Amino acid sequence: MKTAYIIHGAYGNPKENWIPWLKIELEKRDFKVFVPKFPTPKKQTLNNWLKVFKKYEKFTDENSIFIGHSLGVAFILTLLEKIKIKSAYLVAGFISPLDNPEFDRINKTFINKKFNWRKIRDNCHKFYLFHSDNDPYVPLERAKEIARKLKVRIIIIKNAGHFNKDAGYTKFPDLINKITH
Repeated sequence: MKTAYIIHGAYGNPKENWIPWLKIELEKRDFKVFVPKFPTPKKQTLNNWLKVFKKYEKFTDENSIFIGHSLGVAFILTLLEKIKIKSAYLVAGFISPLDNPEFDRINKTFINKKFNWRKIRDNCHKFYLFHSDNDPYVPLERAKEIARKLKVRIIIIKNAGHFNKDAGYTKFPDLINKITH
């Protein structure tokens, strides 16, 4: 069975935005889908998120796929320093401060670190990087930074905001199409 992980972001949860819809769509296509709930914003640290993920590691293999939103992208990139997977779908991600004191404070353990980019690239067969041209939280420059490090192109979606409910994203057809084709 194919395994998929959907990783929410800061202030997020498994029942928001397009996550529940994507889980259903993947299950219709015979994926076993895990959507862990991570502590946020209280007790949001990289170590605490890694502790939560520990119980899912046994289900992960080289055919697994990971989908991350916002801070979930930096978390997936950290996991890829240690685990091998088939593909990663990175949505509205960042690996450096956002110049927003509230977010930068709770995100610091995820992004104020050195990433092993060679190991990350070696441990994932294919990366898909989605970003909007009008994200109010994560500037397009942050996606360009990830794209340079991963040596991939950005899939820019016009007027998608932060790919959240506020931007109308309770479904994400472009994402499921990339996953299934």
